[in-house]
Amino acid sequence: MSSDERKIAERMLMNELKELQKENWVDVDPRDGNLFIWDVALIVVNPTSLYSGAYLKAELKIPKNYPMSPPEFRFTRPLFHPNIYKDGKLCISILHAPGEDETSGELASERWSPAQRIFTVLISILSLLDDAEVSSAANVDAGVMLRKDPEGYKKVVRENVEASRRDIPEDFVMPLNVESAPPEKEEVDDDFWCESEMESDFGEDSSDAEMMFDDDDEESDPETGEDEDKAN
Repeated sequence: MSSDERKIAERMLMNELKELQKENWVDVDPRDGNLFIWDVALIVVNPTSLYSGAYLKAELKIPKNYPMSPPEFRFTRPLFHPNIYKDGKLCISILHAPGEDETSGELASERWSPAQRIFTVLISILSLLDDAEVSSAANVDAGVMLRKDPEGYKKVVRENVEASRRDIPEDFVMPLNVESAPPEKEEVDDDFWCESEMESDFGEDSSDAEMMFDDDDEESDPETGEDEDKAN
């Protein structure tokens, strides 16, 4: 991996992080200032969701060559859900490596592409919670219960929601429920990414050590990695 690739990833992630921190449906911070590992909590503010009121803690690991490769997402308090493994990892197409997969039948348009962003991933995960794909269950027991005993499944979900609320930090104020869910996932253009981004000049090379997050860092355009004329 070239130093330019890492710089692109760092600058894109810094901008994405700042935008996500403005949202009321997610609580996110880089772990110990490391831009490539985020502590995340998805906050379900949609009152019609089975998970309404939940504070779902997770960790997000982002590759150094982001956005060429997808991040890894894992709930740290596992949920009883057809598409969530018992270790908290997800079975969701958007986190799968780019390209078509003949074995699973997934199309390239359903999987990760360099045009995707962390925002898109988190929105997709929120959507998956209430729209489970039981045909490709990661947790067979949850899939069977959802089909055969939906009321029993709802009871377990409510228990999961109550358990998740124990993870709310003491100094964190949960947002009030809103009438609609977070914005829906937007369609992305796979031709968006171009090699010219890789050739952008960002000055001195960064070291191999983890970059520490600094609010005073220069802002950049999240799509091109080039410095903007003024801060957000």
